[in-house]
Parts: sequence; structure tokens; C-alpha cells
Amino acid sequence: MSDAADGDTPIMPAHPAPRRSRQARVTWGQRVVTVGGDAPVRVQSMTNTDTVDAIGTAIQVKELAQAGSELVRITVNTPEAAEAVPAIRDQLDRMGIDVPLIGDFHYNGHRLLTDFPSCAQALSKYRINPGNVGKGDKRDRQFALMVEAAARHDKAVRIGVNWGSLDQELLASLMDRNAGRRVPWDAKQVMYQALVESALQSADWARELGLDPNQIIISCKVSGVQDLITVYQALASRCDYALHLGLTEAGMGTKGTVASAVSLGHLLQQGIGDTIRVSLTPQPGEARTQEVVVALEILQALGLRSFNPSVTACPGCGRTTSTTFQELAKQIDDHLRAMMPSWRERYPGVETMKVAVMGCIVNGPGESKHADIGISLPGTGEAPAAPVYIDGEKALTLRGDGIAADFFRLVEDYIERRFGSVTSGH
Repeated sequence: MSDAADGDTPIMPAHPAPRRSRQARVTWGQRVVTVGGDAPVRVQSMTNTDTVDAIGTAIQVKELAQAGSELVRITVNTPEAAEAVPAIRDQLDRMGIDVPLIGDFHYNGHRLLTDFPSCAQALSKYRINPGNVGKGDKRDRQFALMVEAAARHDKAVRIGVNWGSLDQELLASLMDRNAGRRVPWDAKQVMYQALVESALQSADWARELGLDPNQIIISCKVSGVQDLITVYQALASRCDYALHLGLTEAGMGTKGTVASAVSLGHLLQQGIGDTIRVSLTPQPGEARTQEVVVALEILQALGLRSFNPSVTACPGCGRTTSTTFQELAKQIDDHLRAMMPSWRERYPGVETMKVAVMGCIVNGPGESKHADIGISLPGTGEAPAAPVYIDGEKALTLRGDGIAADFFRLVEDYIERRFGSVTSGH
């Protein structure tokens, strides 16, 4: 039997593959967000307010930024919206929110960027959809005007192809070529090719017009998980532009969350993707920031970035009839998330902390030892005692009715002791 067969070969931990893209810059004032290369995978989001409502839009941008979005896209579809963009930027600057704004342009972007130079300057990046720029001779002229505006104002551009608004002339040309093949491709394969060709041809044209290739970001968005994976694998094999990932319409709730996590996680693990957006349809009463929360969780689950301390909690079973561990896990998780905006400044590194809240003796002590701080609550029929483990060692045992409150204080004391010393110089 070989060494490999008898288990003598070490099992290596899985890691996302390194990314191979060039690096782009998205700037506003002194704020520079690098995209691609060795920069972290960035989180994007988009407002759903009427851009004409400058105050309402600025407030939602602020909420998205505070939730963790590093770039925020806004719709710029009318002269009134274009006129409102500088006011939105000014309002954000007054609130101390330096997140870069992306202008989402379709159909009339060439006119808006030309007629409203203050809008063109206030934005940090333009999203151009090649399928919605124009038709025939107008397409080239209107695309050129948008790219020239980007070059003139030193702005990054995302060439964002979407299969719901694909360049019909290109698609028809590829369909005609396919009809002449001895063995024609499947219609979906032609669609994939059209998406990739549209993006790459548009990027080549932008470079010919004078746009710095390091200021070009590409996306080819579809709504199917396997379609997205297929298209981006092909795209990544043919270019080194920074790539923006996302299902164009992920859906609502669990469906949208799962579809986004599966598709984006699969690509990111291969080293494909430099920015992501989770395009969730908000459920009634749900905050727009939920799409940001899901994007952060995807990156953190893959180990690509850390945003919030992680809370490990068991799912519960017949041994854990008490709901105490569920309630405590939620309280801890909610509190950690709520405090992170201020803790990031006070406690550098706290986002990497791991907390375990377990419900019985089976896995409780083991999981608690693997965490930075963990508690193993008593299960059904167990003694009313909860051992607490700190840095892998049993530190103390909590008893009585105040176990939850006592553990809460221990967590905060641990954060102050471990991460507070970084800023205090101890």
C-alpha cells in the first residue's frame, strides 16, 4: 500500500486560488479604493431610492456604507437625477461618508455626462452597459462620448454586460456565424460567447479611445448559477481585467442568498472576482442593507476577509430543549455587529475574534476550546453549570440565573484586554 493510500500524506487545507487581475483605482477626494490585483475583494451595493431625492439617496448610501459597502451605485437616468448627483456627494461629504459613488447609465449616459460635467466629476466610477448605449452608428459615437468623459475626469469604468439587455447586433452576428458551422453550437453557448465578446470588444474599444486599461472593470451578469460560473470562467481565461461578480437578479430571501453564495463562492474559490454585489430583492419591511450583510458573510465564510467577530452556535437537538443558548447566541451576534462601527477604531483586529455559544456537553467544550472565548451551556438533564473557555483553556464555570449576563461581560472584558492593548500601546 502506498503512503497516500494508508493516510501518510498530509491533507492540505483548502484556500481560495490567488487572483490574476490587474488593479484598478476608484477614487473620491483622498479616498482610494483599489480593485483587483492584490487588493481585497470589494463589496458593492446599489440604492433603490429615486436619485432626484438627494437627501433620501444620501441617507441610504450612508446606511449601505456603514453596513460595509465599499462602493455604492446610484441610478443616473434623467437630467434631474444627474443634477442631483453633486448634491448627494456634498451631503455625504458633510456626513463624513467618503464612500465612492458609481453612476449607473443606460440609453442616455452620453448626454448626461456631457451636459452635466459636475455630475461626471462627482461620481467616482461609471457603469456602462454596451447593450444599452445605442444602435448602429450612434452606438460607437455615444459609447465614445462616455469613455472620453471618464478619461477626461480620470474615472474608472465598469463595462457591465447583462444578458437581459445584450447587444442585439452582436448576438445576431454570432447567430449567423453559428448557423454556418458544420456542427452548430447550442443556443446557450452562443449566448455565452456573445456576453464575453461584448465585454471584451467594448474594453478594447475603450482602450483605443484613450482609457487607461487599469481603469477598466468588467462584468457579465446573468441570473442562473451555472450560467454565471460558465461565463466568468471563460471571461477570466481571456483577460486580466478586474472582474465584478453578481447574479443580475438573485431573488428574494433564502433563494437569493443561497444562489449568490453558491455562485460567487464557487468563482471566488477559483480566484475569479475582484468586487461582488448580492442583488437581493428586499422582502417587505427588510432593510436595503441586507444585500451588504450577505456579501460580507460570503467573503468571511471563504476566509477572504474578516468584517465581524464570528459566533459559532449549535443548531440544537433533543439534548438542548432550553432556548437559552439560542437567545444568548443571537444577543451576542447582534451586539457584536451593532458595536463594530465604533470597535473597528478602538479595537483593531476584533473582527477576527471567534465566539462559541454551545448548547450541551457533546460538542460544547470542544467547540468552545477552538474559539477565542466560548461557553458550553447545560443541556437537558445536565448540571446547571456552564464552563467558559478562553484562548483554549477552561477559565471558569458560570452558575445560576445570570449565566447569560455574566458571559456577556466576559466577552466585553476579553475584547478590551486582548484588542484594547493595541491602541493603548501596551
